[in-house]
Amino acid sequence: MTATTARRTGAPRRPAGARRANRREAVAGLLFILPTLVIFAVFKFLPIGGAGAMSLTEYRLNGDVTFLGAENYTRLFSDPHFWQSLGVTLGYVCIFVPLIIAVSLVGALLLNKLVRYNGVFRALLFVPYLSSFVLAGIIWTWIFAIDGPLNAALETVGLGPVLFLSGEQWLVLASLAMVSVWKGFGYSMLIFLAGLKAQPAEVHEAARIDGANAWKGFWHVTFPLLKPVLFFVLVIETIIGFQVFDTIYVMTAGGPARASYSLIYFLFDEGFKYFDFGYAAAIGIVLFAIVLVLSLVQRRFFEGKEEL
Repeated sequence: MTATTARRTGAPRRPAGARRANRREAVAGLLFILPTLVIFAVFKFLPIGGAGAMSLTEYRLNGDVTFLGAENYTRLFSDPHFWQSLGVTLGYVCIFVPLIIAVSLVGALLLNKLVRYNGVFRALLFVPYLSSFVLAGIIWTWIFAIDGPLNAALETVGLGPVLFLSGEQWLVLASLAMVSVWKGFGYSMLIFLAGLKAQPAEVHEAARIDGANAWKGFWHVTFPLLKPVLFFVLVIETIIGFQVFDTIYVMTAGGPARASYSLIYFLFDEGFKYFDFGYAAAIGIVLFAIVLVLSLVQRRFFEGKEEL
């Protein structure tokens, strides 16, 4: 479009100085995020690419590499240990994710209503997140033990000793999930709290004027406004749930009878116990694909809900 045509059609023209300023801002913004992009490339994308390449080979400790193609994946999908560990991981995620979201959301709602000593309670609730998974696992192993304090308290009310870490599979996974929730809910709680603080006060005031009680105000006003935050927390906690390892390694070592033998524990055994690095890399790539597909499904689900 020429200058004469622009004047005739009334099309706005941006001054050359403004365009140069925008370019400078874009370059400055790129320079600010460049270190983060480099870190992601070096420590995220390159390892994923390397694992994908390794999964197609038989990689030995002496450095010898034999190309196998899709043989590791064929072996993986016919391995009963893979399907067992996948079932254990899915069972754990189904317990852990709803539980940590519920606890985090309730904690954020209580803190949002708290006026005095809000910072103190926020710090106290966040302390477990800063603790070590190993330390938390050791403490909770003692709490869940047959002669531990929790069973001692249950015996006083006639419930008898409960095999939290050596009983039925659902109870073992639930016990592990409880420890992970106690350890990690502070992070999601603060994210929910930030989402609550960002909600416009006039919307809640209008709901109260219209006669909405606390439950209706939460369900029809607070919760819909939290959907973007909820989606973020759901994706993050799902990824964390699929990557569970530390708690299992410390508390149950995959037992009893592989009742808590997760995919990451399976990967750990194949890579660092049997030194089958190519096969372990194939497990990691399949796990990455599963988490990616679940994240896309969750995003599609939330987008569909927002359209409704």
